[in-house]
Amino acid sequence: MPDQTILRPPAEESYAKELEALRASDSRPKPPNWTLSPQAVTTYIMGGKLEDGTEIEPKYYGSRRLIEVAVATLATDRALLLTGIPGTAKTWVSEHLAAAVSGTSRLLVQGTAGLSEEALRYGWNYARLIAEGPSERALVPSPVMLAMQQGKVARIEELTRIPSDVQDALITVLSEKILPIPELHTDVQARQGFNIIATANNRDKGVNELSSALRRRFNTVVMPLPATLEEEVAIVKNRVEQIGESLRLPPAPAPIEEIRRLVTIFRELRNGKTEDGKRKLKSPGSTLSTAEAISVISNGQALATHFGDGETRAADIAGSLAGAVVKDPVQDKTAWLEYLETVVKEREGWEDLYEACRELLD
Repeated sequence: MPDQTILRPPAEESYAKELEALRASDSRPKPPNWTLSPQAVTTYIMGGKLEDGTEIEPKYYGSRRLIEVAVATLATDRALLLTGIPGTAKTWVSEHLAAAVSGTSRLLVQGTAGLSEEALRYGWNYARLIAEGPSERALVPSPVMLAMQQGKVARIEELTRIPSDVQDALITVLSEKILPIPELHTDVQARQGFNIIATANNRDKGVNELSSALRRRFNTVVMPLPATLEEEVAIVKNRVEQIGESLRLPPAPAPIEEIRRLVTIFRELRNGKTEDGKRKLKSPGSTLSTAEAISVISNGQALATHFGDGETRAADIAGSLAGAVVKDPVQDKTAWLEYLETVVKEREGWEDLYEACRELLD
């Protein structure tokens, strides 16, 4: 039972009952050191109903084949790279894949521009190093090293934010499945079950491009935006409800109509045309991802809860909506004003949203 005071428990704790039910009913062959078979991992991610009646909640809404390709990759000697624009559930999927395959999602390296090679390989306890010299007791293993020793999946977030020379520390790990420790004249050899899931934001393309040698060690899966309006609405609705539970907001979910309106706005501005295809629109520079839609609805729900009557209305959504769209005060504001006047103003039943958004701009 996860600690109810923790804002966001790891996947293996939040969904422990589902994972246990899947393990109990899983009769298919498992790759070495996997806690579930590839088919059961896919069921955990995509959702379904088990023979004992247990309902598995979908963790990802989208192409089942895409998830099957990702899971199959982890069963080979190729690492997995999930790429896409911000908000396409790369981190979410990588966490749940690691939890289902290895039973833990905590072997994590967060990529940053200042990341050192030690974070991918190993470091040293300098007090012991000075006192004893190089020794196994002075060694501080990285999450990647621990995953190799334990035969588990390690996660690397924002791989393309990591400097190129540090990225290349992974080449030997991924190709030879060995991590040399020259200071101790030894190495760590990966156990069966070891693999790496990395994520990369394709908006960062060109920041720290992967070398061709490193890219060959990954199988790349592009995470798309939701294909349909209803699919994206379902994602936003479910995630907002989960966030509301963790924040202990009163059980008054945002009306589905408000969610559908917001998702429609995001999709139209993102695609540069209305949903019916009849009108072309200027697209702002912001990504307007599903994750941002979730944030806008959650903020509106919190505003309605703490400063209103608990019912989420257009006025509660408008403030966060404008902030999500208008990142550039010149170009984005022009696109947003044009959309308000040519689309929102003319849409039947959207008068309250138009007035709320205009009030913030005046």
